[in-house]
Amino acid sequence: MFDFRPEPGTPKPEAYRQLLDAAEALTAGEPDGVANMANIAALLWDFLPELNWSGFYRVIEGELVLGPFVGRPACIRIPMGQGVCGVAAKEGTTQLVEDVHAFPGHIACDAVTNSELVVPILRDGKAIAVIDLDSPAKARFDREDADGIEALARMLSDRI
Repeated sequence: MFDFRPEPGTPKPEAYRQLLDAAEALTAGEPDGVANMANIAALLWDFLPELNWSGFYRVIEGELVLGPFVGRPACIRIPMGQGVCGVAAKEGTTQLVEDVHAFPGHIACDAVTNSELVVPILRDGKAIAVIDLDSPAKARFDREDADGIEALARMLSDRI
């Protein structure tokens, strides 16, 4: 049985270092990208407080398609450039959104989401997927969260 959760009160940089170590352990040597995304979605859910959704959207034929996740049912397809996930994938940049209701073109897949962090997973300079984290708390995510998830995305770029 795996239990990778950090101790309560662990500083964010250390918690993200532990998250990266756990993700490395879970995905090392596993060639199936869907299996790796499923385990990482569950790991994120376990590691990070105040989430109502953690998971992946995959870039398939020019649009984002729902991948493995933990949380309530979600939008299945998102056009590139639309919503927080679509912007992250199209621009290849992290989207750190304190209030999703103020984000132009936000796609509300879950009405309880108030903040979101979306990090593209890049391969050869192009997004192949995004890691999407949603929270019911406004301003739940900060730069330390973004840095931690960006490190995870870099590690996963050749494992999904």
